[in-house]
Amino acid sequence: MSSHTRPPQPDIRLNVDLGGDLRPHRSAKIEAHLRVDVTAGGPPAELPAIELAVIIAVDVAEPLRAAVRHALPAALRALPDGISFTVLGGGPEPVRWYPVGDAEWAVADRDEKRRAAFAASAVPLHRDGPRPAGYAAWAARSRALLAARPLSVRHLLLITDGSSAPGERRLEEELDACAGHFTCDVLAIGADWPPDPLLTLAERLHGTAEFVDDGLGRAITAAIRRLRRVHTPQLPIEVTVRPSVRQVALNEKAPRPHRLGGLPQPGRPHRWSFPTYQWEQGRRDYLLTLVADADADPLETPLQFAMVSVGDVHASVTARWHRPEQPPPDVPAAGDSVTEATTAMRDALRRGLDALRKDQRAAAEAYLGQAARMAVHFGQEWVLGEIRPVADIEDAAAGRVRLRPVVDAGTLGSMILRAGSRPLPLTDTAGPLPGPRCTHCATRAGSEARYCIACGEKLL
Repeated sequence: MSSHTRPPQPDIRLNVDLGGDLRPHRSAKIEAHLRVDVTAGGPPAELPAIELAVIIAVDVAEPLRAAVRHALPAALRALPDGISFTVLGGGPEPVRWYPVGDAEWAVADRDEKRRAAFAASAVPLHRDGPRPAGYAAWAARSRALLAARPLSVRHLLLITDGSSAPGERRLEEELDACAGHFTCDVLAIGADWPPDPLLTLAERLHGTAEFVDDGLGRAITAAIRRLRRVHTPQLPIEVTVRPSVRQVALNEKAPRPHRLGGLPQPGRPHRWSFPTYQWEQGRRDYLLTLVADADADPLETPLQFAMVSVGDVHASVTARWHRPEQPPPDVPAAGDSVTEATTAMRDALRRGLDALRKDQRAAAEAYLGQAARMAVHFGQEWVLGEIRPVADIEDAAAGRVRLRPVVDAGTLGSMILRAGSRPLPLTDTAGPLPGPRCTHCATRAGSEARYCIACGEKLL
């Protein structure tokens, strides 16, 4: 067991940036950028291993046994003492392979890890017989096991080659049942697996989907090590809205993209709770989207549309309904913020790779060109690195790419997986925040300006 202890309450700083005034209409979309900084305080803390329960599920067909023969025993020998663990293998249904006997969970110590590593060498894998009916079967088996292990962090680590994907019927239904009970990371091996259900599994259960070409044992160990850096296993983000707000949505954008499901609070129709998991020290970035009706609200008056709460820290979402006399000629598009642009860029990359997989070459060039243009604009070099194996970038800034005549189809699945699940660090934008725009001549002013530098009009 770790000798470190964790501070009971992290230091949380919450910043809300709305970006400007709103134009009034009955279904106005309000998008606010939430930035949450978490500092644990004191010396670095590590979650005691006795607070973790981890299922290692091996969804791999027999021809790929070589990929797990040495990696799985090595990863089990590297488990921290005190962690609760179970190993699942595959057959017609997921089967518990370790611990042996009637026990559902093992607690790691020197002897237990030695026995587990020996047993893992013969873990049952899919053969020519029936396969489990999709990833839902693995999620359901894990949910049943983890229900009996009420520890701080409960996690499924699914190692898959996609051999159980055919016949998937009820993944969304099962993920609804699993939400809030455990988290999940996916390690994909081989080259014959569909990326979409793996991304869905990881996103809905607040984990990461990762392609592992080599070093599976190190990837398993690294995933468990990340769990021990968790400071707060669960921390809801609560949003209380004014009555004119009809819809509320919250999406995590960094470090990993997630669609968050909001839970209405009984007896409080205007309050929503969005569960989030595995909080470490560092920064998280969210996009809060509200749909509001301006009919009953006054114009040119600061209004509080929502209150956002993270723990004991609160911040308001305020703006005003403003109808400018002369619409500026070059109002930036909604996707021009760094947060939204990153989402659009990632989506264009993923759509382009998916179109290429379906042999829709014209669509693939269009989407990949869009991703390249946005990557240059926002300094995301990794996107260009993902495009180059499949296309020549003729002019990245102009969005011109040309697909290569021959593309290795076996690599596209892993590329789509990275595009949809790659963790992205948040970086501060360079320079001062943009200031107001003059309603008389549409010139953008500095953030501290009070008068237009072009025509001299007073800024609102």
